[in-house]
Amino acid sequence: MSKKKPGKKKKTAKKRTNQGVSNSAPVESLPSLQSMEGLLAGIGGGMGRGNRSAVDEAQEIMYDAWEAPTRQRAVALAKKALEVSPDCADAYNLLAEETAQSLEEVLDLYRKGVEAGERALGKKAFKEDAGYFWGLLETRPYMRARAGLARSLWKAGRREEAVEHYWDLLRLNPNDNQGIRDLLMPCLIELGRDEEAEKLFKQFEEDGMAVWMYSRALLDFRKHGDSLAADKSLKAALDENKHVPPYLLGRKKMPRTLPGHYGFGDDNEAVLYAHGNKAAWKATPGALEWLAAKVK
Repeated sequence: MSKKKPGKKKKTAKKRTNQGVSNSAPVESLPSLQSMEGLLAGIGGGMGRGNRSAVDEAQEIMYDAWEAPTRQRAVALAKKALEVSPDCADAYNLLAEETAQSLEEVLDLYRKGVEAGERALGKKAFKEDAGYFWGLLETRPYMRARAGLARSLWKAGRREEAVEHYWDLLRLNPNDNQGIRDLLMPCLIELGRDEEAEKLFKQFEEDGMAVWMYSRALLDFRKHGDSLAADKSLKAALDENKHVPPYLLGRKKMPRTLPGHYGFGDDNEAVLYAHGNKAAWKATPGALEWLAAKVK
């Protein structure tokens, strides 16, 4: 079966969901992303190809692994997938999430996943399919591995490397089904790379999620200080989700575990935003004090 490149969207929808999760339904009640991929791969003849390869066979095992009833079974299936094909990126992704005992191990496994994905896709795909990644099923294990590597590099303090990976993921998939922009924006602000942050905001300026609205307010404060422009952006953000400031300001305790689902404008969305972006606010002198004064 030949590859068919999906058309690019001209604009990002104002309201978006988290990789197919609705704005109110709990994650547990919905099919997993990998389950849906498995169904699509089956319909398409296996990862979008007519002739099944060892990588296809290994990926089929991984679809079972993601749905395994126990961690032990999932790990066993991931190792089996690697026996079938060492180029199965998702096997390394699962092992990074389920077996790594240190950040160094996580980095090593995700890096192996990226390398496996590169081998499986071939150099030609990175030239011909750039801009359409994620729309092609066979690219998704690689994209997951690279996103995991970028997150881990940031945690390890290798921040410039992480940002480079995030930008390239958006180059490969400008529709950003993975929500890379939500991870990249606070990184850019923390690093003081405001021009790049503005570029990223313009790329997805119609995004109406809390993470984007509050990022706009923070960027305007960084640029103009306590001003009409910053106040206007903050008001828009508060209208979108009023629950964010108490978490950023420490007036409300963060939960011990992050929520597995959220709705637009609800408390869970606020928790997830504060978790990923509080450091960016702290990195901006006067920002939290300004926020506190505006939301008395």
